[in-house]
Amino acid sequence: MAAASLIAQVLEANRALPAHGLAPLTWGNASGIDRDTGHVVIKASGVAYEAMAEDDMVVVDLDGNVVAGDKRPSTDTPTHLVLYRAFEEIGAVVHTHSTWSVTWAQAQRHIPLLGTTHADLCACPIPVTRALTDEEIASDYEGATGNTLVEVIAERGPLELPCALVRGHGPFCWAETPAKAVDVAVTLEQVARMALLTTLLEPDAPPLQSALRDKHYERKHGPQAYYGQP
Repeated sequence: MAAASLIAQVLEANRALPAHGLAPLTWGNASGIDRDTGHVVIKASGVAYEAMAEDDMVVVDLDGNVVAGDKRPSTDTPTHLVLYRAFEEIGAVVHTHSTWSVTWAQAQRHIPLLGTTHADLCACPIPVTRALTDEEIASDYEGATGNTLVEVIAERGPLELPCALVRGHGPFCWAETPAKAVDVAVTLEQVARMALLTTLLEPDAPPLQSALRDKHYERKHGPQAYYGQP
């Protein structure tokens, strides 16, 4: 079974979502994986964040079988599992229905790279997945959602692309740890808000200058990164 420390980390990540204004009511979920056991910890479906405790965390294997916990796991569990199976680098996944990111997803538009805040997160526009077919929706909706995410992640890999928008649905974010995946979700929401306000003010706003884009990304994520403390 997943270590108690991972259960505590996933619980804290889930609690952080409403604290950051990313998940009203019971919307959204966070998960984490123990790569040694292949077990995934995710919140139970429909549990209110303010009352959430460790026994509201459900442990499943990579096939979705419940290993520990007496509640049903999040309905988005199959989407998380597709991402974990596809990319070893992913250690945690966060999904929200945060307003600004969802707005771009509902508009079915990628988020353009307009400023340095975006470049600090990612050196490319935030993509939106393709539309699901009627058959995919009817037969394996959550799994098919994960497959469309895999398609857009595969172009750059999960380390260079830490998040994406599911068309008509909302954002999924990933990182090495649950806390870092929450950071991605918080940053993405701010980037989505800034981009929308920018395009309202200037509909023809150009992409950020490439040299400035690369500088901001590399100083935080590159081999010679110098942002933060060693």
